[in-house]
Amino acid sequence: MSVITAARGTMPLAGHLREARRRAFRAAVSLLVGVVVGFVLSDQILDVLRAPVEELARSRAASLNYDTVTGAFDLELKIALFTGLIVSSPVWLGELFAYLTPGLTRREKKYVIGFSAAAAPLFVAGCAFGFLIFPRMVGVLAGFSSDQDSTILDAAYYVGFVMKIVLATGVAFALPAVLVMVNCLGVLPAHRLRSSWRTIVVVIALFSALVTPAADVLSMFLVALPMSALFGAAVAITSVHDRRASRRALAQQHPDLFSTT
Repeated sequence: MSVITAARGTMPLAGHLREARRRAFRAAVSLLVGVVVGFVLSDQILDVLRAPVEELARSRAASLNYDTVTGAFDLELKIALFTGLIVSSPVWLGELFAYLTPGLTRREKKYVIGFSAAAAPLFVAGCAFGFLIFPRMVGVLAGFSSDQDSTILDAAYYVGFVMKIVLATGVAFALPAVLVMVNCLGVLPAHRLRSSWRTIVVVIALFSALVTPAADVLSMFLVALPMSALFGAAVAITSVHDRRASRRALAQQHPDLFSTT
């Protein structure tokens, strides 16, 4: 029986459902507030997203286009949902982990709370980083066409392209915090991370190549370098944690070696 199951076994099923409903309601309210904020700011956000296209229009015919009558409104809703998801992420992540923590030990609760405190800002920072690099990607990809050609972009597809980049970098930046939490919970030892660093670097390079234009090596490095640095920090933190855990275990097994005279 797992720790969570054993610890939660004393609470009736109805209590679990009430707690889940209460936390889901809070998360939904935070998401709704974020969506409202995103809808209010959707025009300003779209102006930022449109900037690379306007830059492109200085050298050729380029514009965003809507293929339906409701296309502009649908796009604003899409931007609002996307913005709300990011803005409310500290709340719904906190509610998710708060629902899980009663089934954890005191030490595991500390790790999960620390993970939540680190993962949310890392996710937001990753999203902001993706938001900063996407104009360069748009310029490089659109630059493959001739100056005599017209670049007519479907607005929904274009915004979806930017959202994928932003979300991908957000998740990638938060992933090292997940590795640290899993290590602190005793699932993933640090030596496995150290022994597989080559594979992880290759995965980071492949991920960076997928979310950046194939011909834009600079953008690829701009994505890969911070991800590699975060992974290196995760390896260092997990190594320190494992060494301390080993010392504590050794002290418990041989207290005479650590006793003071």
